[in-house]
Amino acid sequence: MRKVDGGRGGGGVARRVVGMTATGAERDAAGVGNRWWGRRRSAVLDVGLAVVSALECGIEGIGFAEKAALPVPLGVVFGLLVGSVLVVRRRWPIAVVLVSIAVAPAEMGFLMGIVGLYTLAASDVPRRVTAVLAGMSTTAVFIVTVVSLRQDIARAELETSSWYVPGMALLLTLGLNAPPLLLGLYIGARRRLMESLRERADSLEQELSLLADRAEQQAQWARQEERTRIAREMHDVVAHRVSLMVVHAAALQAVALKDPQKAVKNAALVGDMGRQALTELREMLGVLREGAVPPAPAPVPLAAVGRAAAAAAEAAAGEGGGDGPRLDALEALCEQSRLAGAVVELVVLGEVRAYPPEVERTAYRVVQEALTNVHKHAAGAEVVVRLAHRGTEVAMQVENGPCPSEAGGAGVGLPSGGNGLVGMRERVSRLGGAFVSGPTDAGGFKVSAVLPVGESEAA
Repeated sequence: MRKVDGGRGGGGVARRVVGMTATGAERDAAGVGNRWWGRRRSAVLDVGLAVVSALECGIEGIGFAEKAALPVPLGVVFGLLVGSVLVVRRRWPIAVVLVSIAVAPAEMGFLMGIVGLYTLAASDVPRRVTAVLAGMSTTAVFIVTVVSLRQDIARAELETSSWYVPGMALLLTLGLNAPPLLLGLYIGARRRLMESLRERADSLEQELSLLADRAEQQAQWARQEERTRIAREMHDVVAHRVSLMVVHAAALQAVALKDPQKAVKNAALVGDMGRQALTELREMLGVLREGAVPPAPAPVPLAAVGRAAAAAAEAAAGEGGGDGPRLDALEALCEQSRLAGAVVELVVLGEVRAYPPEVERTAYRVVQEALTNVHKHAAGAEVVVRLAHRGTEVAMQVENGPCPSEAGGAGVGLPSGGNGLVGMRERVSRLGGAFVSGPTDAGGFKVSAVLPVGESEAA
């Protein structure tokens, strides 16, 4: 099979497909000009056979002219014309066989009859037509052979049994007609089999090309999805810590001269948050490095390969591992915002229980990003964080009131990329949950999310 180029576009596939599913008859028809020879040697063969057949029929036309009391040149010309019909055997095999049957009483065209039967059996003519024409040719040859043998025996004045002439005629007829007919049937069946195999191979090649193009598209989609996931993780890890660091740095700048002890405390908080951010970044980059493929891997046991594949799949899944923030760390998260000067209240409803790691991590990230947005856009506003444990789901809501001062967050200068809400929605939707965000009637902002938990997992 020819090599498949899967990295090309759809146009390349279309160009490769053209001409692949053409059958042998179509290739032959489109071969040499507008004639019916697919190859030059086929034309040479047919012309050569026609010349030999014309010479044979021309010679046999002499005897036919003498028996029919016709001029010898007329018999020769008639024989030449009859024999030259063999040149169209590929295009009109039925006509060649009919001509050979018609001239059988004149005892000419034996080569034309043999080649015509072979071509007819090897062609795509319906088998009923082939059987009828083969029967007519066999009958004509048998009758002519019987008549010729009787005349020869009568001229030689020989005495033979009654079955001798029919038996010899049948033997000669089968010897002349059966081999080309059977050989033609075999060659035709083999040709059709090869054509079907070639068409099947071409269709498989086309399918492989389409599959290769589809695999390339899926690989591009997977790479884009992985970039989005990594960007979301980096945003969740860095944005909250850095936002708090900027808030504390602004407070440190404001109280540095007035209250040195508070400035020292704020500086220590900035250092702690920076170290926490670096620790989370190192953990994330470590997971990414574990999923990387080494340049020259050494042979390892099959069990190690399975463990490595599982680890790579877990890392590629985004948040499938057991490490990372959990819901029991929400109190510490809220305390960090309180140390930055925000008024944060944590309300937990329902019976506290453990959830799958990806559910707890997603809930934690939603609350973390919502608090980050409060520090960016509503510094100083009162915040209420609600966490509700329900039967088959866990819900979280972060609601802040109106900003007490328009200048409260202006001096901080926190940048915003506009991807916080989008990232939260993507996380919740990936687990099949619901996410709602928007302003409140009191002038604040509210973020709500509900994550489903299976009954077995909840139990």
